[in-house]
Parts: sequence; C-alpha cells; structure tokens
Amino acid sequence: MLDILKAIIFGIVEGITEWLPISSTGHLIILEELIRLDQGDAFFEMFQVVIQLGAILAVVVLYFHRLNPFSPKKTQKQKMMTWQTWVKVLIGCIPAGVIGLLFDDWIDATLYHWYVVAAMLIVYGVLFIVVENYQKGKEPKVTKMSQLTIPMILIIGVFQMLAMIPGTSRSGATIVGALMIGVSRSLAAEYTFFLAIPVMLGASAVKLVKFGLNFTGMQVAVLLVGMIVSFAVSVIAIKFLMNYIKKNDFKVFGYYRIILGVIVFLYFGISALLA
Repeated sequence: MLDILKAIIFGIVEGITEWLPISSTGHLIILEELIRLDQGDAFFEMFQVVIQLGAILAVVVLYFHRLNPFSPKKTQKQKMMTWQTWVKVLIGCIPAGVIGLLFDDWIDATLYHWYVVAAMLIVYGVLFIVVENYQKGKEPKVTKMSQLTIPMILIIGVFQMLAMIPGTSRSGATIVGALMIGVSRSLAAEYTFFLAIPVMLGASAVKLVKFGLNFTGMQVAVLLVGMIVSFAVSVIAIKFLMNYIKKNDFKVFGYYRIILGVIVFLYFGISALLA
C-alpha cells in the first residue's frame, strides 16, 4: 500500500514536469532521494519511463480532434493538413529515435549522474533567458504548423535529441530550439506536445521490452496508479502552460531551472563530500 502512495507522488511530479520546461529528470532525481519504490531497481527504472504513457494520453485527449485525420467533422483539406502535421511530427522524431535506439544503454550508464542533471538544468535555464531576451519585441516568423519547413523541423528534432542528456528537459530543449528559429511560443509548445507522442511511446516500449513484461500484481497496480495520476495532472499542466504563455514568456522557467540546478549541485555535492 505504501508503494501505491509513492506511485501517486511520482505521477504528480511526472505530470507537472513532463510538460513544463523544467526537467522531469531533475525533479525525479531529487524525489528518488526522498522516496523509492520497494519493487527492485529494474522495475523502478522502467516505472519512471513508462508512467509517461499517462502523460502522452493527456495530449491525445486534449488534442484528439486536432490530431485525428479521420474526423467526420473535418473537410478534406483539413484532413490533409492533419496528415501533414503527423508527417512533420514523425520527421521531427527521427534524430531522437535514431540516437535513442543506438545509445540508450550508453546514455543511461554514462550520463545519468547528478552533476550532469544539475549542469543541464542551469545551461538550459540560461538559454531560456538569453533566447527570450534576444526575441523580445520581435514578431515570430512561424505561427502555424503549415509554416514549419523540413529544415526547421529537423533543427527542432536535433534539440529534442539533445534532451536525451538527463536534466535537459525534452519540452525545454525543443521549445528553446523552436524559439531560436522564430517559432511562436504557442506553436513551439504544441509541436513539443505532439513530438512527445511517438518519442515517449517508443521509449516506454523499449523499457517494457527490456524489463520483460514479468509483473507481479503489486507492480501492475503501482504502474497503473502512476500512469493514471500522471494523466490527470498532465491535463492540468498542459492547460496551465498554454494559458500562461498567451501573456508571458518562458524566462520564469529559466530562473526556476537555474535555482533547481544550484540546489542539485549543493545537495549532492555536499553529500558526496560527507560520504
């Protein structure tokens, strides 16, 4: 029963931090220090990735009509535009998909350290502030999905690939990349949400296959609770972000990331010295 309560906490943190550009990994690495599931290390590693399925479902539900090319309420032209959106999403996922398949184990073994997470939190926090200051007063060049060109999509895709470095934040990296090439905040956020669907589905599938699909009854319950909570919280987080950026920029998330990065450095650095 205690693990169910822990799964709820992890689901809340995942639902908030997956979509706000503040790094789910950065928060989960701190949360791991406070609470940890009693289901074994292999399950815990898989759990942290697979609860993202709940977060993905939130995007699918909120944007179902927008992403559904078979909707009878759409004209033939609108259906074609929806298919074009999916093509652009899949192209944008190519860089992360290729690198993920080739280097997933290496990334987990080599880069998943607190100092990498802390550094990336700070680096991208600074980038948010710098990019927003640079773009201040400028009208975005791209405000519609139809205006995204293949070169632009690949640039954003490369930034999503860089988010495989722990602490970067997948949403944070892709939004920074989009803002740098003149994409509006709202479109940058929405495209980031759409990119998450195939990428996070793929990552979850890889972790499930590696785990072997051998679950106990308690593990199934823990996983389902984590995903359900993640879904519910993600719906709220996505709505909040889209409303927030209508009148505000991303700099507040940049400052937050810097503060969190410093906290991670201090906490784990002092712990290492005292060990």
